[in-house]
Amino acid sequence: MHSFEVVHRDIKPENLLINKKNVLKICDFGFARLLPKGQEDITDYVATRWYRSPELLLSYPMYGKSVDMWAIACILGELIDGQPIFPGDNEVD
Repeated sequence: MHSFEVVHRDIKPENLLINKKNVLKICDFGFARLLPKGQEDITDYVATRWYRSPELLLSYPMYGKSVDMWAIACILGELIDGQPIFPGDNEVD
């Protein structure tokens, strides 16, 4: 996905599917976008709050693949600890 300059922008446990052969597949590409080639801004209000990267929380309009990598790291932390790393009822939390 990233090698084709596509960012998912909503990676969360509900969007990760694992079959009986332990093959991981990503689903729900409703927020996915091609990364702009220049200085174009893309929507910053995406991603489920608990997995939202700092650049999205701070409304930075020029972001990239790192937003997906942040979400993956949050999910890995959740798998290790058994609970979300950054739960909250709002962006300040």
